[in-house]
Amino acid sequence: MIEIQNVHKQFGDRVILDDISAVMAAGKCNLIIGTSGSGKTVLTKCMVGLFEPDSGSIKYDGADMMTMEEDQRKLLRQQIGMLFQGTALFDSMTVEQNVLFPLDMFTKWTQAEKKKRANEVLERVNLQDAHKRFPSEISGGMKKRVGIARSIVLNPKYLFCDEPNSGLDPQTSMVIDKLIKEITLEYNITTIVVTHDMNSVMEIGDHIVYLHQGHKQWEGSNKEIIFSKDALLNNFIFASEFLQDAKQMRMMHQPPGPTPLPPERGS
Repeated sequence: MIEIQNVHKQFGDRVILDDISAVMAAGKCNLIIGTSGSGKTVLTKCMVGLFEPDSGSIKYDGADMMTMEEDQRKLLRQQIGMLFQGTALFDSMTVEQNVLFPLDMFTKWTQAEKKKRANEVLERVNLQDAHKRFPSEISGGMKKRVGIARSIVLNPKYLFCDEPNSGLDPQTSMVIDKLIKEITLEYNITTIVVTHDMNSVMEIGDHIVYLHQGHKQWEGSNKEIIFSKDALLNNFIFASEFLQDAKQMRMMHQPPGPTPLPPERGS
């Protein structure tokens, strides 16, 4: 679990994050959404330690990252997996070598142990036959799966995904969403996904934080978002006329609430 408490961040006179508080639950897909410039990237960078908040706290399972010693922060970073928007694979390395890279950097395992672990995660993302291929030889969806395999090879407690469906067709995006959701549940990971993909919001949004101009505008689940009356959120989620019509249809078919009891006699 990650607890964000009253986080404030500004650059010069420009306030980027204004008193943001939220809880990212373990075993859940926690989504951060918002328009460009809303503060979601800065919030994510504060959460992983790339930016230092001006005030507030970010607690990982109760331990405040703001007050950690440097050696504690290094240990925490090893528990964080990252799936980058562009996958950030090394073009000169094979798929297997890309997945081995974090193990080479952060473990003292034997080569046999490292290869065994790399094989396990590649099999988990259904790439067991792609070990010796280079990134230039595989599709965009396969690159994303290599990125996922590399991000979980150290068995992280926390997984950050930056626009995981960027550049993918809708069908492949659904495959990646499903894989992220499955891995989150299987390993009880605290997963944070920064996304513009509304399909992801609806499919895997166990917990959603919507930022607007540096403020937390709305927080809830994908089951609650359909029925939200927040105008800013609705304008963001249902930007097209088609989606607005779909929302109206969903609202019309919303199950009615309980029938009120008749008044008692004499009342």
